[in-house]
Amino acid sequence: MFEAYELLVIAMLGCFILLIFSGFPVAWILAGLAIVFSVIGVLTSQYLDWDTYYMNDWRIYGTVVQRIYAQMSNWVLVALPMFIFMGLMLERSGVAERLMVNFVNLFGRFRGGLGVAVILIGILFAASTGIVGASVVLLAMLSMPVMLEQKYSPSFASGIVASSGTLGILIPPSIMLIIMADQLSLSVGNLFMGALIPGLLLGALYIVYVILSAIFNPSVCQPPQNLPPVTMGLIWSALKAVFPPLALILSVLGSIFMGIVSPTEAAGVGALGATLLAILNKRFNMKMLAEVCRKTTITTSFVFGIFLGATAFAVVLRTLGGDEFISDLLQSIPLSPAGIIVVILLIAFVAGFFLDWLEISLILLPLVGPVVVALDFNLVWFVVLFALALQTSFLTPPVGFSLFYLKGVAPPGVTTLHIYKGVIPFVLLQLLAVLLVFLFPDLVLWLPEVIYG
Repeated sequence: MFEAYELLVIAMLGCFILLIFSGFPVAWILAGLAIVFSVIGVLTSQYLDWDTYYMNDWRIYGTVVQRIYAQMSNWVLVALPMFIFMGLMLERSGVAERLMVNFVNLFGRFRGGLGVAVILIGILFAASTGIVGASVVLLAMLSMPVMLEQKYSPSFASGIVASSGTLGILIPPSIMLIIMADQLSLSVGNLFMGALIPGLLLGALYIVYVILSAIFNPSVCQPPQNLPPVTMGLIWSALKAVFPPLALILSVLGSIFMGIVSPTEAAGVGALGATLLAILNKRFNMKMLAEVCRKTTITTSFVFGIFLGATAFAVVLRTLGGDEFISDLLQSIPLSPAGIIVVILLIAFVAGFFLDWLEISLILLPLVGPVVVALDFNLVWFVVLFALALQTSFLTPPVGFSLFYLKGVAPPGVTTLHIYKGVIPFVLLQLLAVLLVFLFPDLVLWLPEVIYG
């Protein structure tokens, strides 16, 4: 039989899952459930003498306020709006257009070369923006018409664009990793270093798949016939197009990895660098600046709204004994420690069908983190593994945000079915990357150990 507080924990989590499907804003669902179940917990403790763990007086609201204030005064989280600004400014800087033109001329002559070019641009954008929505929309607008014109199948083209755009959530500087570091009190630099090789590995898997598909299934794409010959001038033009975003990446990530600046300070450097690129490309004006600031404010507000709701939800859940209940439940599973990790990853994968990565990170990660530590696993390795599993949430229906972004800007001939069919192989590749990192932890741990010792 369950104790009273365990029943309240189950009811709280169950109500959250049910209310998700109501279409009500997630931030308000989290905050509302926190208020409702704190009231239930205190009243049943005081008047019915239920065992509600530590939820037995109204001082819980003071704890919630303190915890929210601690979140809002967290210096690390200041990096979020600046990285968002950097991504949105870079989107409008004209860098992507130059990259696309030069990469198409350089790689497009090979079967599958245009797809490879899109993935390479996706990797560069991932390492310089970290904004999935901006990356997917920009890649779709620049590459989808060209790929369809070159007889790429709509499904193949859709899968390439949607998956390439999601790399920004894993490859540093990643907003997701910053939030995860905050939730588990980990070093942002360590997480960035740990995620770099898995992120590049995932991009490499995409490239290999595109090349093999083009070779063994020629119907999915056709190389163009009217491209200029490869000359030193063409190569030099491509290098000049690559240099600005590469310099921005090195200035941001290099300064973090070398310990010169904190992630927050590096985010400021990145925001300034993206603005300078827009000025150099003659794309900067006050109207564009105002629009970027407006979108930065909206996106930041959305993130922090969920952040604050999740903080209140987590405080109440923990006060009701949710941490202990979930830890005992996971450790009671008749599996090895590695098997328990697999169960946690499966939960995250399934949750990604219905929830955004942000909700999953803020709710699930703090609950399973102590379990992972108790099982004697490296927390940095687990967080990167968890992030890889969560990346699938962008591509899995019905709540795959990359699918919505792509559908919103895709040419008229590209249907929702095309998009769903196209992303399936890439979801499988993401799961393969999860398996590789699970089997070979050094893919995550080697670089932080070499750099930081």
